[in-house]
Amino acid sequence: MMAEFMIDKLEGPTTTVPIAGQLLGISRNKAYEAAARGEIPTLRFGKRIVVPTMPLRRMLGLDED
Repeated sequence: MMAEFMIDKLEGPTTTVPIAGQLLGISRNKAYEAAARGEIPTLRFGKRIVVPTMPLRRMLGLDED
C-alpha cells in the first residue's frame, strides 16, 4: 500500500512530473523522459508541465472505474 503522505500529493487536479515519477518509483529524469514519450499524461501551460492526477491515479490503480 502506498504511504498516505504520498497519496496526499494526488489531492489536487494536477501534480508535478517529479512527484509523478516518485509515485511511480522512477527517477526525476526518467519521469520527464516518460512524459516526453507520452507514457505519463501531461498538460503544458507555457513552459510549465503538469500531470493531471485523475489519469495518474488510474495508472497507480488507486481509482476504481
